[in-house]
Amino acid sequence: MNLIRFFRGVKLLGQTTFVSEQTICELAIDCGVKIPTNCTSGTCGTCMITLLKGEIPVDEFLPPGLDLEYVEEGGRLGCIGIPNGDVDIEILPPL
Repeated sequence: MNLIRFFRGVKLLGQTTFVSEQTICELAIDCGVKIPTNCTSGTCGTCMITLLKGEIPVDEFLPPGLDLEYVEEGGRLGCIGIPNGDVDIEILPPL
């Protein structure tokens, strides 16, 4: 099982485990954490979070809601991002 932890700053907002192909936004709902969403397809960027630790792979061709600069700073889209192993997530986008 993989442990997914959600933070806002240093405060742990919630954590959950998963074994299926759930997205970050779905996992957040499972533990009572609210991540804003809009399109749920990677187009708008509303659900951007910051990956603090672990791996959430991104496709070679980035969706419209994400650019390389954000990816390099840990930016991922919660609506389409699927963790690979244990991850720590800041629910705010990279600054």
